[in-house]
Amino acid sequence: MNTISLTIKSVEKPGVLNQITDMIASKHINITYTYLYVEKKGMGIIYLELENVSNINELIDSINKLDYVLAVEIHPSFDDIYGKRIIIVGGGAQVSQVAMGAVSEADRHNIRGEKISVDTIPLVGEDEIAEAVLAAGRIPRVHAIVLAGSIMGGKITKAIKKIKKEHDIVVISLNMAGSVPNMADLVITDPIQAGVMSVMSIADTAVFNVKKMSNMRF
Repeated sequence: MNTISLTIKSVEKPGVLNQITDMIASKHINITYTYLYVEKKGMGIIYLELENVSNINELIDSINKLDYVLAVEIHPSFDDIYGKRIIIVGGGAQVSQVAMGAVSEADRHNIRGEKISVDTIPLVGEDEIAEAVLAAGRIPRVHAIVLAGSIMGGKITKAIKKIKKEHDIVVISLNMAGSVPNMADLVITDPIQAGVMSVMSIADTAVFNVKKMSNMRF
């Protein structure tokens, strides 16, 4: 299956995205991911990841001929560049310690050919953290989420239950008060170790199966 990732610069105008996607669909090319934003006033950026591309040069020529298209660039996909993502959510002090362990462990695996990136967001409040957990299921390439705090439950627990049901995401929790640890795949007391094990749980180069450790506390 031929895949390609490209960025299209265009005039920022209603209907441009529809024109581009219609042309791509007419060539029986599947769009697996898209992201668009306004780079500056009057100019838009459309990022596309495509599969079933039989003739790349023909596709680029067809895109360049469309009205309002200014430039087309081919480049590696986000998956090739950033790889799997880990999201760390919770209190600032705990988040920073989990991130320390995750970044150190990710570096060890990345030099062996992995691509694992670590994202953090210190948050306070049940509603805010619950929304962040649910959003992890909508963010591309997220393979694990770490709940780093002193007490979490209620809506956050319901959010974890929902993403575990709908997405293949590993959920790791610090050993804290509240019902969140009861819903997590893995509960770890030390925040640095939680970061390390979050990477080990998703790394292809790690001999570690989180399912065998499910519902255990360390």
